[in-house]
Amino acid sequence: MSSTQATVTSPPKTRFAVSEDWTVVILGGLIILLAIAGFLLPVPVFGWSNPAELTAKVLNAGNLGIIALQFLLVFTIGGLGASLIGKPLKSYLLVFPVVYVLTILALILAGNQQVKALNLEAVIFSLSIGLIIGNFFKLPDWFRSTLTTELFVKIGLVLLGTSVIFSDILKAGSLGLIQALLVVVSVWYLAYWTCKKLKVDDELTMMISSAVSICGVSAAIATSGAIKGDSKKLSYVISMVLITAIPMMIFMPYVAQYFNFPQEVTGAWLGGSIDTTGAVVASGTLVGETALKISTIVKFSQNVLLGLAAFAISVYWTYTKHPNSQEPNSKPTLGVIWERFPKFVLGFIGASLLFSFFISPETTAQVKDSLKNLQGLWFALAFTSIGLETNFADLFNKQSKKPLYAFLIAQTFNIFITLVIAFVLFGGK
Repeated sequence: MSSTQATVTSPPKTRFAVSEDWTVVILGGLIILLAIAGFLLPVPVFGWSNPAELTAKVLNAGNLGIIALQFLLVFTIGGLGASLIGKPLKSYLLVFPVVYVLTILALILAGNQQVKALNLEAVIFSLSIGLIIGNFFKLPDWFRSTLTTELFVKIGLVLLGTSVIFSDILKAGSLGLIQALLVVVSVWYLAYWTCKKLKVDDELTMMISSAVSICGVSAAIATSGAIKGDSKKLSYVISMVLITAIPMMIFMPYVAQYFNFPQEVTGAWLGGSIDTTGAVVASGTLVGETALKISTIVKFSQNVLLGLAAFAISVYWTYTKHPNSQEPNSKPTLGVIWERFPKFVLGFIGASLLFSFFISPETTAQVKDSLKNLQGLWFALAFTSIGLETNFADLFNKQSKKPLYAFLIAQTFNIFITLVIAFVLFGGK
């Protein structure tokens, strides 16, 4: 870290401050409860194919009004969060509208029909816009320090739990869960071992291992939260996930068709090896209805393991990276483990259990679109913020080659081992 970076101090906290993770649980729970109570915001339209359609569908007064209402909600929720964790509200009032406008621009760009055909996700654009502005314009230190990246990310993760419905997964039987467990364990260990052999640092090792083996972007984010990782490293891992997902999404269905793989096997292969849910759905659609169904079930099964994985990683990290460096052989107490445990995982699991066993299917159907829209918005806000606070030199430097090699080796292993497991479990169907 440079001397100039080291002198940047965190904003002073208010007398009353809640930990960030508990704040996220509170705010995520508040959003969910408001939705269940009937406070549902319409979902803005961002899809367009030509300038005329952009004006007519996206930039019309009605849709801009919905975007403004959405701003008021997330602005209020984010302001409450900033206040609870001790961020200066005056700075937040100036910074958040800028982040929101840039994020909406990213969502509009991602809504283009040609862009959608390439399955380029909105977070790519929000990250890119943030990186361009953050690197070509000198932003003041108070602006960067006000960005509440972790808060946005973790709220999105809590809302992600509302879409992980156990009953949907169990309807397809146990094979999807069995495959997910086998893939996650084998690929995670191989990725971890590869990173260690290449001397990748510990934070990147954990993020890469989780991203490749579990569910891509969401797993990298959850792992970063569990180990309190560097957002710049998280940005790099997510860039690798998104970039590699595109060729996998395009070429894997054609490989399956060329070798005449059964649709069940192809679906399990796609769902277990491609790291983003959007790319899984797109590639499954290229193969057929059965492949799409199986690929989605397998991917959801991996998502179910996200909370358990984050818990295990947080415990492991606490035991191996505990703060008492004077006594390296000492073990942290249960109190230390609980203190360092990522509480947002409780929000994720709680939301999943709530929508799996306590909320009626009718209510779930009513609120799912609104909550999914807000989940994607919080993630996009987070990646705009990551871009604004990240320097290109930090993101792409000589030290980034070894993590890239480790990621590609692990992803290649993931492709082949998942195919073998898919044939073993689904080949007889």
